Amino acid sequence: MSPHELPSRPHIEATIARSWLLVNASVRPAYMAAAQSQADQIILDIEDAVDSGAKSSARGSVAEWLRGAGAWVRINDRTTPYWSEDVDHLRGTSGLAGVMLAKTEYPDQVDETYDRLGGRVPVIPLIESAMGIENAVDIARRRGVLRLAFGSGDYRRDTATDADDLVMAYPRSRLVVASRVAGLTGPIDGPAVTDDHTVLREKTATSVSFGLTGKLCLNPAHTGVINTVISPSPEDAAWATGFLSDFEARGRVVRDGSDLPRLKRAERIAELANEFGVVAG
Repeated sequence: MSPHELPSRPHIEATIARSWLLVNASVRPAYMAAAQSQADQIILDIEDAVDSGAKSSARGSVAEWLRGAGAWVRINDRTTPYWSEDVDHLRGTSGLAGVMLAKTEYPDQVDETYDRLGGRVPVIPLIESAMGIENAVDIARRRGVLRLAFGSGDYRRDTATDADDLVMAYPRSRLVVASRVAGLTGPIDGPAVTDDHTVLREKTATSVSFGLTGKLCLNPAHTGVINTVISPSPEDAAWATGFLSDFEARGRVVRDGSDLPRLKRAERIAELANEFGVVAG
């Protein structure tokens, strides 16, 4: 099956995408499995997933796929010799939705990437270190940044911390605050390395509770679970519909101090429910 023969999939804008599926760019059959999954966005990975000796051929496979189907690409970090080759190879390639910049630590790394790609390709800085977390606000404010993403595994290696949710509260919250300050959609959390869907649901729900609005994943089978947990529930959609109807019926009169915060929440839930096809229950 070629990219042109793939079944059509619902299009979810990257600004609100829930599931972000990382695909090893050197394994061509994985592209098809990803394209037939429920992933909101697909990221062809030419960074950690690809051995140094295979990066050139992986770039060729990526460019060929992009011309037929389109996707995001995770490129190597700015401090490596591979970064320059990545951006030069991708510049002007049709179907390139955007790039995820690995191991982003400084704002100028985003600037250089955005400019080298022609100043039109959106960038998602993948923040994976203490330095990146420290500079998160400045990174989030750079030209071309669409959202922030959290490389939780490399962050733990950099800081020698555990995967416990309490330990991860600070970097997650830092990225959420940085995104809000910069006017971005909530960040994309790191992957949950598990094949247990119950655990995956719990981990994704934790991400949502911290204010993250997307999640990376490595397994096509994880995408449906992530989408369901991050989407408004049918009950939430029903509440939002009822609140908005009542608010309109009373002439949009504010009765107390809680009305406006609830109105904003209801409008956001209704908007996302519509985008994600959630039917009020």
